[in-house]
Amino acid sequence: MKKSTLRWPIIAVAGALVLTSCATGTGGQNDDDVDYDPDAELSGTINVLGFGAGDEIATTRVDVAEEALGDDVSVKLVEGDLDIQQLLSSIAAGDPPELIYANRDQIGSLAARGAILPLERCIDGEGIDTDQFVDSALEQVTLDGKIYGIPEFNVVQLTMANTSLLQAAGLGIDSVNGSDWAKVTAAATALLQGSGDEISVIGVDSKMPEFFPLWAKANGADLVSDDGRTANLNDPKAVEALDFAVNVYNVQGGFAPIKAFRDSADFFGAENQYASNELGSMWMEQWYVNVLNDVSPDATISFDTFRTPEGEPLAFASGSAWAIPAGSETAAASCRFAKAMTATDTWMEAANARVDLRAEEGKPFTGLLTGNEDADAAIQELVTSSGSAQWDSAVEATYLANENTFSLPANPADAEFKKAWQDAANEVLTGDATAQEALDKAQDEAQDALDEAWAKFEE
Repeated sequence: MKKSTLRWPIIAVAGALVLTSCATGTGGQNDDDVDYDPDAELSGTINVLGFGAGDEIATTRVDVAEEALGDDVSVKLVEGDLDIQQLLSSIAAGDPPELIYANRDQIGSLAARGAILPLERCIDGEGIDTDQFVDSALEQVTLDGKIYGIPEFNVVQLTMANTSLLQAAGLGIDSVNGSDWAKVTAAATALLQGSGDEISVIGVDSKMPEFFPLWAKANGADLVSDDGRTANLNDPKAVEALDFAVNVYNVQGGFAPIKAFRDSADFFGAENQYASNELGSMWMEQWYVNVLNDVSPDATISFDTFRTPEGEPLAFASGSAWAIPAGSETAAASCRFAKAMTATDTWMEAANARVDLRAEEGKPFTGLLTGNEDADAAIQELVTSSGSAQWDSAVEATYLANENTFSLPANPADAEFKKAWQDAANEVLTGDATAQEALDKAQDEAQDALDEAWAKFEE
């Protein structure tokens, strides 16, 4: 079996990119030779790249997974964000990690480069029930009909607003949840205090460029086709959405002063922008609810889902996934580890550990979005009222958002495609181009990247 230490050789970029779409790597086992059997006794060392057991959710699940693997398998966690170039270099050198923890929007590119294995045999052999996963999460790790990652966690957006500032302006959460774009723009100016470099309160932060896909989807535009082959960045509805989201900043004096003031906030501290009354409203990932509840439980905040102009809840889902690198010498053990980490029973054990810890701390349990629908439903049953209507509403909004998600489907040019639309949004934010100009340019760049990547993938 593979040695227990993981070396990261330094190789020229060109050498790292010679991987083909054969997905067998330069060493280790061919996936066809791996015996994926839930009853098989396993041995060896799994070097897990990109995952750290930093809290009770992680440590509980790792303990369960190690027990599922047996005493003859050693798990070594290599913490830190996944470095794609480092990973490709290690595969090209025949010394890959045995398992990686990646962002789901990285899976398509890794699969197209042959850097990770398709998981159909792993899923069938270990009996992983793919129906349990959130649809948008599974779609994000599926390329050309094949699954390349086992998804976990789901991140969604909520509308968060300063209740006191809303009330002082004669507004409610429906003015800033996205259900009426004219109201959002009006609220931005009504809530804003100060101007230029002397801003003291941001009215509304539309969270650009990160949430452009959310605004586009709310307006009826998908930025890429369901099969991941055709860019749709300059769809008139996408152009309209970008114009609107940027104009939310423009009516407050422009993106630059808003961003500068936003970046100066004590985002994770007791003097965060809600506690200090420096922000009217913004859209933010649901994990920020716990931050606010921990550091500023007395702040007055209203919560809702993000809403479409039709008033429907919507969220742009993201999250992580387990993937097995090409050339892994412990593919069977890696598969079982991923299965155990994402199983409903494992999530329940982890959730109960958090419930206990929160109770000891005298804090409410606000739920957990796992990427596993069965686990989510069971964990939601563990949530009890915090005794505070505002924090209870945050939990309700979180679970409602989680039921109404979309994601950008996997494609072999994930990184290039994302860069194209983010660059376009930034050009409009800085005033260097109109939305139409920027998205026309981005459309050409994105489509060229998709065409080239698909052609290489299908060679």
